[in-house]
Amino acid sequence: MDVLIPLLPKLFEATLETLNIVVWSMLFGGLGGLVIGLGLYSTRAGNLFANRFVFGVLNVVVNIFRPIPFIIFLAAAQPLARLVVGKGIGDPAFIFMVSLAAMFGISRIVEQNLLTVSPGVIEAAKAAGAGPWRITFTIVIPEALGPLILGYTFVFVAIVDMSALAGLIGGGGLGTFAIQYGFRQFEPVVTWAALILVILLVQAVQFLGNRLARVVLRR
Repeated sequence: MDVLIPLLPKLFEATLETLNIVVWSMLFGGLGGLVIGLGLYSTRAGNLFANRFVFGVLNVVVNIFRPIPFIIFLAAAQPLARLVVGKGIGDPAFIFMVSLAAMFGISRIVEQNLLTVSPGVIEAAKAAGAGPWRITFTIVIPEALGPLILGYTFVFVAIVDMSALAGLIGGGGLGTFAIQYGFRQFEPVVTWAALILVILLVQAVQFLGNRLARVVLRR
């Protein structure tokens, strides 16, 4: 325990870095995934904006990028990160790459949850004269909101896992802290301190996500 006390400021800094990575990655990846997922759902055959070509392109793109292991994706996306954020190492580059990787996974979660909305509800809205955009944003998304919250909670936890790899490209966070000051210095107490903070973060987010989803599903 004595070895951990001098490292508490660095542990606090690493925690903030992890939160920074996760929150920004979730924001950018979540928005991108929502747009692509809506595109996949709405352009399917028989749906509101049915378009075989657009659906086919989106489907192929997601199927190509989604299965790539994240550690390989980090190496492959570095040139693109340099082009977009100006460098291929550090937290900004890592946030960009996590956002990009998460976006394709989130898009499938969004598509699958939107597909659970009853076609009868949509048909009733059409019969009442509602247009496709109105149906999408006032019926489809609200109807699927509970499962979507649970899906995004799952992704948030996955991004926390991804954040542990930030040190591979010079980023910070709890994963880097655990490796640098715990594993490499043969100090298991330091490693476990970082691990416990990650567990607490995940538990807090999962609790909030479950609670919010229950509130929405009870409407």
